[in-house]
Amino acid sequence: MTIERRLKELNLKLPDPKSPVGAYVATKFVGKLLFISGQVSVDSSGKLIEGKIGKDLDTKQGYVAAERCGLSIISHAKKACNGDLEKIKSCVKLTGYVNSTNDFKDQPKVINGASDIIAKVFDEKGEHTRAAISANSLPLGVAVEVDAIFEVN
Repeated sequence: MTIERRLKELNLKLPDPKSPVGAYVATKFVGKLLFISGQVSVDSSGKLIEGKIGKDLDTKQGYVAAERCGLSIISHAKKACNGDLEKIKSCVKLTGYVNSTNDFKDQPKVINGASDIIAKVFDEKGEHTRAAISANSLPLGVAVEVDAIFEVN
């Protein structure tokens, strides 16, 4: 099954890839590796998902925020691969940052949102290494940010 067909089967709509808001690029190829800059949590209407996990949002809401980051990552991967997600050979690594309270300990459960969506969309190609890190603040006050590295054909 193609990745595009899987997206349709899962009833997933990729957001439009957003341009960077700083002095960096959204994606960069280094050899056969595709690096995707951190994608912040934005809901399906384009509104930032803001707040601190453990105070303003619970773990489940953080999971959804991370899932949205994962969809943005896929959108940028598609754009970088000229619309052809079949060029993705594997997801190498995700790094997830969780804007959380000092006592919050479930960062991995939050970042599972991004991991799970990558695995659902890319199947075995979506298996990846990962880090889930807590932060006392993230850009624009968002709840979650995730970056990615993919191997391409």
